[in-house]
Amino acid sequence: MPIPEDVTGFELDADVRQELKSLPKTLADDVARNLVMVARLLDSEPEEAYQYSRVALRLASRVAAVREAAGFASYMTQRYSEALTEFRAARRMTGRADLWPVMADCERGLGRPERALAMAGEPEVKQLDKAGQVEMRLVAAGARTDMEQFDAAVVTLQSPELASSTVHAWTARLRYAYAEALIAAGRADEARDWFAKAAEADTDGTTNASERLAEIDGVEFTDTLDPELDEDEAESVDAPAKKRGGGDNADDRVIFEDEEDVEEYYDEDDLEIDDDFDGVVPERAQDAEDRKAEDRKAEESKAEETEAAKVKADADAEADKS
Repeated sequence: MPIPEDVTGFELDADVRQELKSLPKTLADDVARNLVMVARLLDSEPEEAYQYSRVALRLASRVAAVREAAGFASYMTQRYSEALTEFRAARRMTGRADLWPVMADCERGLGRPERALAMAGEPEVKQLDKAGQVEMRLVAAGARTDMEQFDAAVVTLQSPELASSTVHAWTARLRYAYAEALIAAGRADEARDWFAKAAEADTDGTTNASERLAEIDGVEFTDTLDPELDEDEAESVDAPAKKRGGGDNADDRVIFEDEEDVEEYYDEDDLEIDDDFDGVVPERAQDAEDRKAEDRKAEESKAEETEAAKVKADADAEADKS
């Protein structure tokens, strides 16, 4: 695959560049540029990242950083068997335990949640830093959910890290996972609070906690830039200074600050302004006309009844005379 000219190995971590020094310089440069492309595309274009990782793997399969990059590219494209193979190879080369949680998650991806749970109890977990231990807890809870052990998943996530008020890089994900576990366990009322806490901690948008919270609260968002939005919907979305009002027909009322806002919202010919403006938008002309038509129909019907009664009375009077 072609590599952009601006790609250089200096975008890689110093540790990775150090590992690549074991290769001939030209080969090291080629591998480095492919690894840079993996890092650039992993989140946005994982399939392309995977292709670059395979090139790097063919060039330098004995470099741990290459095996690790290939593992993550496979993991992101849900090639869990390949990912597990690469992660195991990288771990053998380095002796590090930091890949343990993602290896366990690969077991989940392969439909083996019981193996992921077994890994959560292995000594390697004690070698992880705090972030790694939280990640392992998330994987274990996910494995419990896979096995439909929903209450156990909730208990698995209950920890000092969850209760802490200090926000870390993993805080939002932990709170979000706990909220999801509560939902699965049938404890939706508690879940709402934890989605709110997750949203508060999620300054980088790593979860969709805000959307889940809005969903629970029944709030709907409309994209005003949606080209498929019809004119009537667009007008209602773009209306200035509007908010739902109270009263008997609260769902049909929109409150404005003053009459100028009303005139900006509706065309002048489309209004029937009440004499006493109380902040509630006047009815659309069509609604008013419909009501007037009903009133006219009622009046006409009453007039017809009156005329019929008069005719009958006249007829009765003529009959009496004869």
